[in-house]
Amino acid sequence: MTVYIEPRDSARYAFGDEERRILELLASRYVGANPPVPFAYRAFSHQGILQDEEGLYNMELGSRWPQAANGDYAYVYGLVWSDNERSIDCNLEPIGPIRLYMNDKRLFRTSAVEEMKPDARVVIPMLLAKGWNRILIEARRTPAGFGCRFGADEAKVRILNVLAPFASRDGSAGWVFSEPVKKSCFGEGNFPNERQPEEETGISWLPRTKWLEAEEKQPNLERQYGTPAATVAGYGWTRLPVSKAESLVLEGRAFGPASVWLDGKLVLELAEAGAFRESLKPAYSSGHLLIRTESSARGWGFEFHASADGKPLALIQPVHIHGYDGKWLYAGPIAANKELDASGVCGLTALLPAVDLSGRPAASTYWELDMPQTRLRPYYENAMLSNKWTVGTATNFGRWDYPLGVTMYGLLRAARELNRGDWSDYALSHIRTCTDMYDYSLWDRQEYGFPSVNQQLVLTRMLDNCGSFGSAMLEAYLQEGGGIFRRIAEPIADFMLKRLERREDGAFFRLSEGEYFDNTLWADDLYMSAPFLTRYAVISGNREVMDEAARQFLLFRSYLFIEEERVMSHVYDFKYGQATRVPWGRGNGWVLFSLTELLERLPEDHPDRAALLDFFRTMCLGVADLQSSSGLWRQVLNEPEAYEEASCTAMFTYAFARGIRFGWLSDDRDYAAAARKAWRGLTENAIDRAGNVHGVCSGSRYSFSPDYYMHDLRTVVNDNHGIGIMLLAGVEISMLNGAG
Repeated sequence: MTVYIEPRDSARYAFGDEERRILELLASRYVGANPPVPFAYRAFSHQGILQDEEGLYNMELGSRWPQAANGDYAYVYGLVWSDNERSIDCNLEPIGPIRLYMNDKRLFRTSAVEEMKPDARVVIPMLLAKGWNRILIEARRTPAGFGCRFGADEAKVRILNVLAPFASRDGSAGWVFSEPVKKSCFGEGNFPNERQPEEETGISWLPRTKWLEAEEKQPNLERQYGTPAATVAGYGWTRLPVSKAESLVLEGRAFGPASVWLDGKLVLELAEAGAFRESLKPAYSSGHLLIRTESSARGWGFEFHASADGKPLALIQPVHIHGYDGKWLYAGPIAANKELDASGVCGLTALLPAVDLSGRPAASTYWELDMPQTRLRPYYENAMLSNKWTVGTATNFGRWDYPLGVTMYGLLRAARELNRGDWSDYALSHIRTCTDMYDYSLWDRQEYGFPSVNQQLVLTRMLDNCGSFGSAMLEAYLQEGGGIFRRIAEPIADFMLKRLERREDGAFFRLSEGEYFDNTLWADDLYMSAPFLTRYAVISGNREVMDEAARQFLLFRSYLFIEEERVMSHVYDFKYGQATRVPWGRGNGWVLFSLTELLERLPEDHPDRAALLDFFRTMCLGVADLQSSSGLWRQVLNEPEAYEEASCTAMFTYAFARGIRFGWLSDDRDYAAAARKAWRGLTENAIDRAGNVHGVCSGSRYSFSPDYYMHDLRTVVNDNHGIGIMLLAGVEISMLNGAG
């Protein structure tokens, strides 16, 4: 038997058979360990180094420095934080000679072939240390080019957020890059001091962070956006500190007609350019102050001061912004005849309608900072130490990611079972943190090449990216409603039904030229598709969507089912024309889990129902035959030497209990006893008394050899592949025991 915890440390030792107490333990630990930390808002120059659609940072310097001579050097410098030591593979595409350094050591130098080959790509393993990691890239100009493209492999999952070095840029996002120099200045053991003023390095770094003297003299909105050729409007947003004073005075000057709102209430209107002064009683709660002003012949912008009981009030940022010490955010240009609701303007999730300086409609806009070409940009930073294959300790809150989809589903189900509105609110808040930023994230990708939030949703290219979390979102929709949930579901459904790769018979498969998984069909993808499709079919009333989900199960069975053992191969590889015939535990778990989701909603008169019920019952027989004496199932189901794995055990527990509850399983096997035995095994061996989940294997690739699954895929404590399904298994066991 595989031992993960001592019996005395187990949840069963502490709580016995009280599965509801264990559900409380699991959910409370997860919520406590993953507090609702918001996105980090940072200063980001949109004249800096941007990413391409693959997530590689475009460090091509020839177009930035056309005056650079052959032989000149330039540097790109950035900081990456990691909460723990972790490894990450990065891709580098050189455009000429490149040297890559990290933490004072050289990691890579291009060869002559790599410098000259236009499509060269090098994979560089990088071991990030705990804390700040300094990455320095030296490029040298030759006729072949100047610079490189660099970034994390699979960047939408392995998020590599880069912050700027140097004291004056502390907290701002993005790389800095130097002007060309005639000789090599930095290298191994000789990095620029990232905490010193950048002027002390002896060379100039971009992008700019300060206004030029001539720009400083312009009115603020004109300095920010340029001189309009037509009448346009713009907004300024700040906050007043809450005061207990008797009187509040707002005063200043506007260069055109202006309006002022305090906490969404209009407190001042100015019909034309000029000075203003307004006395108020300081009856406000949050102090959010918004000014709208139009351009005029006298300029575009405003000056503003506030005082309480005759003493000046120091303005404060309306939201905490890293890398910015200013107090104002600006938005514009806006059409002069476009009046926006003040309470809607003062927010970070919505884009604002924009015009160009001639007043013609333009793309949407977002908040800018009082710095050259610099915007406010949200970042999901909770994943800075975790990736698809390893999990660390940072909070997972607010990320659109497939393991977190089943986690949120588990929390929603557990909340209903135990009447815990706080867990439901938490899960809904996590989901809405993603969905509220959906429109912004699409715009962010358009503006910067690669989104800073919702990477997988915006860059959907495979079922992993959208199906699991999309299903949790629709579960929330069925529970709470929400127009944005339904709207986001539409492109996900369109992707699955119209754009996803299919075999000639219609089966979903993975087609990705150049990748190891090219031309394969995975058991996992039944979970990545069917739960979403079944919920979408219910919500949309489109029976053809339900038909598609049913069809996929039968197609996948034809490719993956191992008849003699009545379990599923993990993958069918069309490159070799055969299935792997390795019955990976969690792969089989995904199939049975998802099949119960479909059968629950499939109409009784559906033509495929009998075949699907037969599939479910046959698989349950095969799985039941392979349960170990501890109650757990093994990482490779038919390998006696494989370790016992928790996530597949939870999925089989869930499937058996649901099969009994819905009457799909007959009395020829005691599935209730098998489910209870599995739950006991989990509470004795995989869930400790603090609510930590052990024995869950990390995210899998695939192999024709069971050794890969048994020896290369190791277990991770509190891996998100197991927490949600553990909650779901506990819910179903609670219902099974409640039903007697």
